[in-house]
Amino acid sequence: MKTLIMRTLTIKTGSYRIFLLIFLGLLTAFGPFVTDMYLPALPAMIDMFGTNTSMVQLSLTSCMVGLAAGQLLFGPMSDRYGRKPVLSWTLFLFILSTLLCLFSADIYLFVIFRLFQGIAAAGSIVIARSISTDMFTGRELARVLAIVGSINGIAPVLAPVLGGAMTEVGGWEGIFAILLFIGILLLFASLYYQESIPVERRASSGLLRLPSYFMPLLRNRPYMGYMLQLGFAQAALFANISSAPFIMQQYYGFTPLEFSMCFGMNALAVVISAALAAKFRRIERGTLLGSAGLLVFSACEAVALFAGCSFPIYEGFMLGILFSLGLCFTSSTTLAMDKGREHSGSASALLGAVSFAFGGLVSPLVGIGNPLQTTGIVFVACAVCSLACVYMTEGRRIRHIH
Repeated sequence: MKTLIMRTLTIKTGSYRIFLLIFLGLLTAFGPFVTDMYLPALPAMIDMFGTNTSMVQLSLTSCMVGLAAGQLLFGPMSDRYGRKPVLSWTLFLFILSTLLCLFSADIYLFVIFRLFQGIAAAGSIVIARSISTDMFTGRELARVLAIVGSINGIAPVLAPVLGGAMTEVGGWEGIFAILLFIGILLLFASLYYQESIPVERRASSGLLRLPSYFMPLLRNRPYMGYMLQLGFAQAALFANISSAPFIMQQYYGFTPLEFSMCFGMNALAVVISAALAAKFRRIERGTLLGSAGLLVFSACEAVALFAGCSFPIYEGFMLGILFSLGLCFTSSTTLAMDKGREHSGSASALLGAVSFAFGGLVSPLVGIGNPLQTTGIVFVACAVCSLACVYMTEGRRIRHIH
């Protein structure tokens, strides 16, 4: 116990705290880097692999399925065996799967290796949230998640910009070479990380009883409500991620580099609002306002897309959507992890799995029929479900949140 107290004091003061915040931010940035960096190359990859739009989008879907499934496995594993060993192994697997992606001979192998790359990257994402919950509580947890979210917010800005530049210079192979370098860098950085869950706090059940790790959470109504709300918010984000390359490049005539610059700047709306969410006196208010704003701006965006709007109108409503999502991400993550604190690794796993699973489901949908109209419909559907989850979770307490 004395060792744990001293370690906590070390983490909350001094240079190690700075390292921890940056390290956690980079770990959670795996999601945006793995999904966003190669977005500018998606249209060009159709010709590179001699395939069609659906198959190229399937590589994004398979990665998100991996990001979802991997968290369900690695979250409980980190509860059972500790954060550090599981993190080290998943980083090693990420490096290996990225190498396999680089040497893919056709689109089918690429889709399969992207699945394994997503599974491996899931370990970093789920463990980063678990470490935050291990070390912080309440409003301090919200502040830490906001800081980490702001650091993580740089990833969606930087990833497509780097991806657009590399698409012009080295094609999609150059993009995956950068991902390989990031994986190696984080593997070495993980050596400096100090284990945050002591042996006496680890789960005792074996992984053969994996469902038992999640049953207490499935019976936890507040946790489930915020988890589902976050899942629908993430689905709206991934609807934008999967549709934006085709809308901006094929409909509005952007080059890959122009698209990446615009897409990256849009991510600043998420960064700013994620930081503002921690300022609310009641954290629940960030979730409520974010969900309400998401519905309003999604409805406006849908009408505009059906009308074949100009780019400035599309962009204006999209900024409103992304700003609303940033409020949800910080607030709902904080509330869900706080409600599931007793099983933080499993809570983080289920939270991330549902988010990426919902994202994986909507990604192919925006390519059906007219992408402009389908994207608008998906935005509105996600927003309605998101706001419904907030009201189902808070119930009569809604009036006290304002």
